[in-house]
Amino acid sequence: MKFPVTMYQDEEGWYVVECPVIPGCMSQGSTEEEALQNIQEAIQLCLEVRQEKGLPLTIQSLEVEVPAYA
Repeated sequence: MKFPVTMYQDEEGWYVVECPVIPGCMSQGSTEEEALQNIQEAIQLCLEVRQEKGLPLTIQSLEVEVPAYA
């Protein structure tokens, strides 16, 4: 299965990755590659916990259009 993720580098240089369709599912790494590996494990664990608790595995993700700044 594929899941969307977002990634940014924080002020201390760590790569922070989040899966926006799974509430609270985040990870980090010292490199982009490490962060992506870590989020894969985090996604698996989050899905297991959500399933055990009877929660929906993912939440709805939408896109909205915002006018461009000039």
